[in-house]
Amino acid sequence: MAWSTREIAELAGTSLRAVRHYHEVGLLEEPERRSNGYKQYGVAHLVRVLRIKRLTDLGFSLSQIAAMGDDDDHPEEALRALDAELAATIERLQRARVELGLILRESVPTDLPSELAPAADAEMSETDRSLVVVMSRVVGPERLKAYADMLQNMPSDPTDQELDELPADADEATRQDLAERMAPFVRRINDEHPGLQDTGTESPRRSRFAATTMARAMQDLYNPAQLDVLQRVGKMMAEQEEPAED
Repeated sequence: MAWSTREIAELAGTSLRAVRHYHEVGLLEEPERRSNGYKQYGVAHLVRVLRIKRLTDLGFSLSQIAAMGDDDDHPEEALRALDAELAATIERLQRARVELGLILRESVPTDLPSELAPAADAEMSETDRSLVVVMSRVVGPERLKAYADMLQNMPSDPTDQELDELPADADEATRQDLAERMAPFVRRINDEHPGLQDTGTESPRRSRFAATTMARAMQDLYNPAQLDVLQRVGKMMAEQEEPAED
């Protein structure tokens, strides 16, 4: 006794559309037709459909099943490859669950990497946080840890807000005054957190790439007056360190 397309789909636990698609992609041979033109499927067809369904349920794509050819009754090599792929997926999902739990438990913003979670409560402006997010993509784990520790333990400084609110057309005197008042605070931070230095040496990419990326981010986030103040602070820091190096 032969089965119709609908009957074989029901027996295999799949859909009419799936059976027809198997025909279209060459995974299932066309059966003979009755005198009335309807297809009549036999046991071999049912076994084939069940095998295809089993492999797709395991995670194989139809193109992968097609590539197996006649070996798809026990494709050991393909099964081992899929097992390794699934293991990697499970590991990735487990890591994602750990991070998700951290985000929910600590109310961490989703744009901050998990390494910076302890610093999530630090008072940062939107600009500073954006810069930290960019920085997290170009420095290594040890430097990232140093930044997290700095942000978590950084004392408040009134010049932070002044820099955030500094207009682009601030005059020379205002810029110099702000830079001079910022420099001691920046120097103190560097002294207390020496791990912040040479952030590019541990970068997942080249040190030059890290520096270029940070420079571009700063140009995008800060206005010309703010950038000028930061450059002045950097120059003051360098000038103070030169005698010690000599």
